[in-house]
Amino acid sequence: VRPYLHGPIGLPDFLEKTFEAVVLERNEDGPTLLQIGDSLLWVEAGELPPHVTPWVGSVYVYVEDVDEVYTRALELGAKSIAAPEDKPYNERQAGFVDAGGNTWWVSRYMGAAS
Repeated sequence: VRPYLHGPIGLPDFLEKTFEAVVLERNEDGPTLLQIGDSLLWVEAGELPPHVTPWVGSVYVYVEDVDEVYTRALELGAKSIAAPEDKPYNERQAGFVDAGGNTWWVSRYMGAAS
């Protein structure tokens, strides 16, 4: 399964900087394939043909450092929807929305409760 998101022309660069994503394929007039950790993500960035309605998505990403990723995202223009917080289900989690309206949840599993 590979998520397929739409956003402004700068969305692939935002993801590279926020998540240290690696561009695997960049198409001049098509989507960009990025790798975040061990997951792949297609991003359709820029203007869509008139017959295609823009869409937004929601992605849940496990990261090493929730606070660092969240801070980078906000510095790059994302809007916060949830500051980093330790959750009762043993995860540290934060959320933000990118310039295209896509919601990103970042989390780190903190281990089983003792």
